[in-house]
Amino acid sequence: MQNRQIKRLIYTVRHRYMTMNNVVLAVAAVIAISWAWSSVQAVQRNYQLQRTVDDKQRQAQLVQLETDNLQFEQHYYKSSEYLSLEAKRRLGLADPGEKVLVLPPNSPAVIAADNADQAVVAPVSDAQPLPPLQQWMDFLFGAKPRN
Repeated sequence: MQNRQIKRLIYTVRHRYMTMNNVVLAVAAVIAISWAWSSVQAVQRNYQLQRTVDDKQRQAQLVQLETDNLQFEQHYYKSSEYLSLEAKRRLGLADPGEKVLVLPPNSPAVIAADNADQAVVAPVSDAQPLPPLQQWMDFLFGAKPRN
């Protein structure tokens, strides 16, 4: 009985499903799926290559900007303005009509007073910060600062 059912199933599959139309449709489906898969792979490869090209272009732009910057620096260092400023700084020279003001170093009393002023300016507060909602309300509606 079992053998007969298997033969009937094979006959049904062979004559009902293995027709020429179904075989052609199956081959067409396989071709379409392989075409779609290769298209997706081509798009992915093109995307990766475009990213590589974009990275190389950004690197080339960066190198060009660095080159331009170094050229500007080179022109500046060759200019008479730079030479004049550097001579003034290193040799203590001045242009005609310029006056140099030399100040003595700060005394210990001035340094101590300066440190005391800085300590007074930045008092440490023990007050708890306001919740963010309250800070926003104060900001938006212009509340006066709390002491």
